[in-house]
Amino acid sequence: MRRALLILGLLLLSFAATEPGTAWAAEKPKVIATFSILADLAQRVAGDHATVTALVGPDGDAHVFEPGPRESGALAEADVLVANGLGFEPWLERLTEASGFKGTLIVATDGVTPLPASHEGEDGAAEAGDDQGNDHDHGAFDPHAFQDLANGQIYVANVAKGLSAADPAHAADFQANAQRLAADMAALDASLKTEVASIPAEHRRVLTSHDAFAYFSRAYGIEFVSIHGVSTEAEPSAQDLARIVEQARDGKIKAIFLENMADPRLAETVAGESGIRIGGQLYADALSPENGPAPDYLSLFRYNAKQLLEALR
Repeated sequence: MRRALLILGLLLLSFAATEPGTAWAAEKPKVIATFSILADLAQRVAGDHATVTALVGPDGDAHVFEPGPRESGALAEADVLVANGLGFEPWLERLTEASGFKGTLIVATDGVTPLPASHEGEDGAAEAGDDQGNDHDHGAFDPHAFQDLANGQIYVANVAKGLSAADPAHAADFQANAQRLAADMAALDASLKTEVASIPAEHRRVLTSHDAFAYFSRAYGIEFVSIHGVSTEAEPSAQDLARIVEQARDGKIKAIFLENMADPRLAETVAGESGIRIGGQLYADALSPENGPAPDYLSLFRYNAKQLLEALR
């Protein structure tokens, strides 16, 4: 009798495992994020309930990324896709069509108030609509919204909402993880604003490789002059470079910063011709490898803030 009951129980378990809606319980869902920052946020919200991979990994440049058959195959098997939106991934539509992706799409910037893809104007490196192609494939809006911790909180809320829709059984865990992460972001946001406010406004101007910090500038009051436009592929004119060098020589720029995924040669040229020191390296569109100084989103902000504050002080 006991043996018969055991066999019956095994049969019932086998039947339950084949019922619709149990695939997530039987195997961790595959979540693909378009680049490393989103992958970190998605993994922290998902916790142990999903396996997250990035199409563009640490130190990778999503602006020039060209997906191939490998990425198409991975996306075809994914349950969830997390994208930035606002034109950050100009290659994404082609990739999703080629892969036949049928899973849940999470657009992390849903609900974000976007900045226009315009730049420094008369005193800076470039303006929207000039001949440098600064908005490149990104369109009318600056897509680097993750460079404001308040927007980071919107990102994690969107990720939690999307994961909860795809896997309702773990919705409470996703929401709890997102709330903890958002609280950490809010605390760091407040601390950073306080620290920057202690520096005179006229001393808060730096040069960077490309225009990835407009949201950071708006949130924290540090002015960024960029050599490149919103995309790392946008090339500055000789006139723009000359104007930047002149500003640096006049003392209007306090330090020059390189970026982890951008070509440093133009920034180094400006540093050499102006005599302004290179303040260090910032992490703009990608995390560092695990053994680097910015292996996750919050570490990226802490590291960038430390570099900037040391140079401005």
